Amino acid sequence: MSDKQADPDMKGWLYKWTNYLKGYQKRWFVLSNGLLSYYRSQAEMLHTCRGTISLHGAVIHTEDSCNFVISNGGTQTFHLKASSEVERQKWVTALELAKAKAIRQLESGEFATLDGWDMLQDEDEEDVSESGRDDVSNTLKVLTAKLEDLRTCHDLIMKHGAALQKSLAELEALDSTQDLTAKIKTVNERATLFRISSNAMINACNDYVDVSGTAGRKWQRLLQHERDQRLRLEDMVEQLARQHSHLEQEAKEQMNQAMPPGHSHSEDEEENEFEDAVEELAENFIVHVNTSQAHRRSNSNVSQLSDEMASLNGSQATTPTDGIVAQANGRPKRQRRIRVPDKPNYPINLWSIMKNCIGKELSKIPMPVNFSEPLSFLQRLTEDFEYSDILDRAVQIEDSCEQLSLVAAFTVSSYATTAVRTAKPFNPLLGETYECDRTDDLGWRALNEQVSHHPPIVAQYVEGTSGWHSWQEFSMSSKFRGKYLQIIPLGIAHLKFLASGNHYTWRKVSTTVHNMIVGKLWLDNHGEMEIVNHKTGDKCCLKFIPYSYFSREIPKKVTGYVVDSEGTFKWFITGTWDEKIEACRVTSQSMRAGKPVYETGPPKVLWKRNPIVPDSEKYYNFTKLACQLNEPEENVSPTDSRHRPDQRLMEEGMWDEANAEKLRLEEKQRATRRRREAEAEQAAAEGREYPPYCPTWFVKETDDVTGALIFRFTHEYWDCKEKQEWSRCPDIF
Repeated sequence: MSDKQADPDMKGWLYKWTNYLKGYQKRWFVLSNGLLSYYRSQAEMLHTCRGTISLHGAVIHTEDSCNFVISNGGTQTFHLKASSEVERQKWVTALELAKAKAIRQLESGEFATLDGWDMLQDEDEEDVSESGRDDVSNTLKVLTAKLEDLRTCHDLIMKHGAALQKSLAELEALDSTQDLTAKIKTVNERATLFRISSNAMINACNDYVDVSGTAGRKWQRLLQHERDQRLRLEDMVEQLARQHSHLEQEAKEQMNQAMPPGHSHSEDEEENEFEDAVEELAENFIVHVNTSQAHRRSNSNVSQLSDEMASLNGSQATTPTDGIVAQANGRPKRQRRIRVPDKPNYPINLWSIMKNCIGKELSKIPMPVNFSEPLSFLQRLTEDFEYSDILDRAVQIEDSCEQLSLVAAFTVSSYATTAVRTAKPFNPLLGETYECDRTDDLGWRALNEQVSHHPPIVAQYVEGTSGWHSWQEFSMSSKFRGKYLQIIPLGIAHLKFLASGNHYTWRKVSTTVHNMIVGKLWLDNHGEMEIVNHKTGDKCCLKFIPYSYFSREIPKKVTGYVVDSEGTFKWFITGTWDEKIEACRVTSQSMRAGKPVYETGPPKVLWKRNPIVPDSEKYYNFTKLACQLNEPEENVSPTDSRHRPDQRLMEEGMWDEANAEKLRLEEKQRATRRRREAEAEQAAAEGREYPPYCPTWFVKETDDVTGALIFRFTHEYWDCKEKQEWSRCPDIF
């Protein structure tokens, strides 16, 4: 124990009442760690203690100018007397401070015999890695105790200051010389007590400053230690990610080596493909595919036969973008570009940027354009309608269940480009819009608007010239988890066929971006999707099977079925979300060994992906439609994504300028938000109602089908475009 640890709070001579024969006897008193002990002499401290009283729960009160009493509830009572009133007040002040400290230590569970300050001094020399949370907690307790001491000293100063002021006032009112002498003595004593209390306050302040300074230095070392630990942890995570990627690659190579040469899908696997798909969704029935029209066949002739069946049904499964003829509206077909400038080769350290984004909301991360593609999310969402010809075919179908199978194929087709498109689109600014009028070739036009910024919500409305309308709100929950990024869509998509009145709704499945730290980025879509026809009650259930190196399933597989309002199976669906979707009609049903057995017709191709454009990897893996989305166009709204300068600069290959422009636009948006918040606070202070932000082309209403609040299209945009009336558009660029 150090000398400082052995020093008592106070020590000195006092007179203690012993008995009626001996009266008050002079004793040496020592106050330390909430205990008041006494001895016959200072030398006796080394071997004998005559008595000790704990100040926790003790009552301290004064009797006259020199006497005071300490009692701990009747078991022990010390009647003490000091040599003067000043000396008595010194002891009373010290005893009150020691009592307060003893109470705090007992309540906080501190039963150590060392003072908190001394404990801090000892711990100051310990290794930082062993400090932990207890050191911070103990330091806070010591600081709290010192703060209590300051409050106690403050109370004493106020008490003695008031007494001193009272004595001075009485002194001024006196006339007699004799009374004046007595009062002057009283004033001197009060002034002395005030000085003692002030000195105690000064000492307490010095202690508080010392503890704060020592704690500050200690916490700086703790913080530096935590920083070093974080850097070591980041290095470990990066090494683990590399090892994990290496192990995955080795496992994949070993599985490929173990597979027989030329083996992909056996003939039995091909014929039982629909049976496997159904067993994953419902284990209690069996499906037999009718193969009477074809002999046992390989993968290649299966696709050929399916394509021929699709042709016999009156329509090709897909139609290239430039092969669609103009609609009957008399408008000339516009010549559109077929590619964008090549992507520059700018090296960037992905790990150094992404490691600081762990746990943050994706929409709040200030990402450089190096990780983006030169398209806004409003434009990316429009790509859902690249295969809108599926809906044009569905309009002609009278059977609601067959129509539902085509709608299911359409929902899957929107994920086709995600297989090779891993770049992040630009986050739209609040009020940003995008129109896509393709009625002259594709037969539809769309309008998208960013209607909310926190949370980010995009409203979309699309109308097809063949007799279908679609609208949706897209919002998402996204978190960066280190090695992967998960995106969970939250909005509901609607599709309505005007002639039949069939109204379908569904929610998109989740998307996960893998290898965010090291390795090649790749996406996987997974989850379950339920498409409901709110008019007939028909339902389609699709399952996007998550990819696994150790699964026997083909990658990106999708399975599903269509049932009518009574739960009867009508169609079985299978395929992959990056290649094609097939379906077969249920022709009959029977029971076998307690399980329902379904006979189906031959598979029919509902959707097949357009061929990948050659050399598209040089320009962000864009499809023809994606290349045309950001093509400059006249007479569009001032808030249209085509006018966004940072996006345009990135497309033209000027990435440094694009990053600077992106920061300017984001800061401008923040300034607008701060201005609105200030105006709202001022309106609230004045008792006025401040109108919330309202979208330009959509209005918030209650949906008749789902009962949820949605943003409904006002159908005013196209009239304003025809008149070129854009006065309502905000200045966002």
